[in-house]
Amino acid sequence: MTTTPSTPRGGRAIGVARLIGGAAVIGILFLTFVRGGAVNGFNPFYYFGFFTNLTSLLTAVVLILTGTRGVLARATPGWLVDARAVATACMLLVAVIYNGLVPGTGSAPPWVSITLHVVLPALLALDWLLIGDRGPMRWSRLWILAPYPVLWLVVVLVRGVTDGWVPYGFLLPDRGAGAIALTGLGLLAVLGVAGALVWWASRLPGVVRTATDPL
Repeated sequence: MTTTPSTPRGGRAIGVARLIGGAAVIGILFLTFVRGGAVNGFNPFYYFGFFTNLTSLLTAVVLILTGTRGVLARATPGWLVDARAVATACMLLVAVIYNGLVPGTGSAPPWVSITLHVVLPALLALDWLLIGDRGPMRWSRLWILAPYPVLWLVVVLVRGVTDGWVPYGFLLPDRGAGAIALTGLGLLAVLGVAGALVWWASRLPGVVRTATDPL
């Protein structure tokens, strides 16, 4: 795992910002879940079946955990750095796929879609790029990107052939196994590119440097 030697200077302020960001995302998700209750029957298995919603929730948890470490002036453990890297790459995937393949707001207000599909991925990318409380990610650990999205995809495909529900039209069983397989590989390829950028950026020192980083 990646380890970090210390909390960055200004870590408490960064921690507070991450706590606020994580809480805000959870608030937005709760609001849209309640607003869409008439459509999804207040069923979290439908609401969080959408990759955007589930990934945003998990990312919010990562932000709250890293924010808490910053407020307490404690170094970020390696497993949490890994989680932050995966969350950043997955949210970049959300931004690319949403804005490239499935633009539109659906049942959510436009400001919610913009926040979750544009603002949140951009802020995560800036946070990863500029804040130096992460060490270089080992390329041999790029595989950690795969388990979460692959598990999500498997669950969605199983649901598609059992109860007929899929969150996105490009995963409809009617498209055929070959088309869906190519779609899945394409999604993983985009994730791989996003992850490679995140891994590469981890080698940059960041604008806010850790106390033990060379000046």
